[in-house]
Amino acid sequence: PQLTTTVVSCRPAEWQAEGSHGKKEVVSGFRVVLEDTLLFPEGGGQPDDRGTIDGVTVLRVTRQGSQAEHFTQTPLTPGSRVQVQVDWERRFDHMQQHSGQHLITAVADHLFGWKTTSWELGRLRSVIELDSPSVTAEQVAVIEQSVNEKVRDRLPVSVRELSLADPEVEQVRGRGLPDDHSGPIRVITIEGVDSNMCCGTHVSNLSDLQVIKILGTEKGKKNKTNLLFLAGNRVLKWVERSHGTEKALTALLKCGAEDHVEAVKKLQNSTKLLQKNNLNLLRDLAVHIAHSLRNSPDWGGVVVLHRKEGDSEFMNIIANEIGAEETLLFLTVGDEKGAGLFLLAGPAEAVENLGPRVAEVLEGKGAGKKGRFQGKATKMSRRTEAQALLQDCVSRQSGGVRPQAAGAGAPLPRTGPCGP
Repeated sequence: PQLTTTVVSCRPAEWQAEGSHGKKEVVSGFRVVLEDTLLFPEGGGQPDDRGTIDGVTVLRVTRQGSQAEHFTQTPLTPGSRVQVQVDWERRFDHMQQHSGQHLITAVADHLFGWKTTSWELGRLRSVIELDSPSVTAEQVAVIEQSVNEKVRDRLPVSVRELSLADPEVEQVRGRGLPDDHSGPIRVITIEGVDSNMCCGTHVSNLSDLQVIKILGTEKGKKNKTNLLFLAGNRVLKWVERSHGTEKALTALLKCGAEDHVEAVKKLQNSTKLLQKNNLNLLRDLAVHIAHSLRNSPDWGGVVVLHRKEGDSEFMNIIANEIGAEETLLFLTVGDEKGAGLFLLAGPAEAVENLGPRVAEVLEGKGAGKKGRFQGKATKMSRRTEAQALLQDCVSRQSGGVRPQAAGAGAPLPRTGPCGP
């Protein structure tokens, strides 16, 4: 659909847009007002349209009173004639979901007396908030069957405009008008089913909905239940995604779709057992390593150990088993050229001073107390530099003797930590 209209105004503006990973970012551009528009501004639970004005992309549309404001990153000349075009795929999707919401709302009210207190047209699925503390699966099935029967009946959907003084307004369902509402009241009617005040866009016949699928319910706010649903093309896309996932799982699990859940449960149980056995072995290994280091004839000075496999518990077990108070113990686990974890243990004052410096060398961060400092490192490849820092400290404290890592050397003196 296209519309030829006139630019009324164009002013510099900033607004918040959704950037990468769903984060909000400030965008600079222009706020454009047209004499008339095809593009729906957000409202009534429905997101705004997208489209173009003379080929210029419209990034957002909002309502200010009776005006729609179009946000662009290219200015448009006031007084010029322009052509507005709507993104029909997005618009039709919103029409299907919004008309689907009206139908579900009316049926839930008729069958069970549940009022809709709010709704949200989401990017992947929509949510209706029902004024009921609980909704059973059987009740959901009854609602779904009823709404799809009405879709198959091809009931027409019509739009009327009533003046605020029209007595019929009192008979129309609605949740109230916005404070800044002006002009006539728009009423959407599903023949024989529902009449509702609404500013949103809708299909002209329920057959355009194709089908409605209610995905289930979730606990909502106090004494509310959220009903999750899809309408029209979203159902087809959902089936396509589900079928693709089913095919992939069939290939991975080597079994039919009917056995997928049981196969995954078996894999989970097997993984838990393997993790438990691995953890026990890792703990035994930590104890063995600790005793080997402690009983080594080369024990003293700075003791260094790195393992690719391990975690914080692994390093702490070694430190606990060793229990050295006169030796600096520098342990690391993780990718030798990437990220990992580190632990520094030894005399409390020395560790307190050296811990942050080791973290800085490893380009990481950490914290500690009582003779322990541990944290995350992003550059494990620099652990030799950290080791050299510690050995230099021991060398200066012990009168110039530079001990070898995990090798011979004097114990670290108790008289003061290494300075900066």
